[in-house]
Amino acid sequence: MHNPTKALLRTAAAALLLAGMSLAAHADPFRLIVTHLEPPLVPNSVMDLAVELGYFEREGVDVELVRVQQTPSAIAAIQSGEGEMANIGLDALIQLVATGTTDLKAVVSPNKSLPYLIAAKDSITSTADLAGKSFGIGRPGSLDHSLSSRVLTADGVDLAKVDFVAIGQPDIRIQALAAGQIDATTVSIGVWQSLPDKTGLHILVSQDDYYAAAPVINKVNIVSQKALEQRHDDVVKVITALVKISRDFAQDPSKWVDAIAPFQPNVSRADLETLAASFAKSWSVNGGMSAKELQYSTDWLYQTEDFKDLKPVEMSSWADLSLVGDVLKTLGTDASMDAP
Repeated sequence: MHNPTKALLRTAAAALLLAGMSLAAHADPFRLIVTHLEPPLVPNSVMDLAVELGYFEREGVDVELVRVQQTPSAIAAIQSGEGEMANIGLDALIQLVATGTTDLKAVVSPNKSLPYLIAAKDSITSTADLAGKSFGIGRPGSLDHSLSSRVLTADGVDLAKVDFVAIGQPDIRIQALAAGQIDATTVSIGVWQSLPDKTGLHILVSQDDYYAAAPVINKVNIVSQKALEQRHDDVVKVITALVKISRDFAQDPSKWVDAIAPFQPNVSRADLETLAASFAKSWSVNGGMSAKELQYSTDWLYQTEDFKDLKPVEMSSWADLSLVGDVLKTLGTDASMDAP
């Protein structure tokens, strides 16, 4: 005999189960893969600090950071489904696409470029003085070598007259410079700032002038095609949060200092404030996806040794600019920096 009470209970239970499943699916974290183990002393820290300061939460997306050590690990993680978005080198993305990968797209760049500068002995007062001098690099063809060659060439320096010396990592190069073993080198503003004694040294090419001479986008955030299809709204929310926090830090650098300080206890507030000032034009207030700069970066990459045997690829095959475009339609464009 039909029992209406039991039927009603079964219906209610089924409804609750479906609701629970829906909530569980909605509550799945959006996993963002980053290639640093703590918030770094560069604008890329916006990803970590957007979690800490609640920017993602306010946009209605639960972001979980997945930390790996290098771009290859980040690529492996996103390809194996361990994350929805990953921050990787642009060169690695284009290499993947040029060799047949079709399901990854760059959608935002929270930190377009490495904050490089050229430091030198005080006796070297202009780039022209580098002729006949030693210039420390990571290795022949490394990013610092290739970019600095572009910067120096743009300033009229004959590279054949510069003695490029392979030394290794930035911290080793800056110590070699401080010890007088080389005459100049390229390092990030963070490495320069961390050098305790700068006696006899100065910044030969500033961070802003370096990027102006070589506006190469270094890192982008990629998403899988699956994430674009299944979590499109969450991708837009993540981009929105990153743009908002970048604008807030650009407008008030002390907010970045306050936010990063707990994660960098060995760096003085004065040094953090100096770093914040050096980032004045580096924040991706419009998402960091200028088509002009992306194309410049691609053209430059294809002139390097690592790309000499790779087929050219169209930007549309590795970048989707529409998501940043949609975000800027809502937030408006910040004309102060970061051409959209």
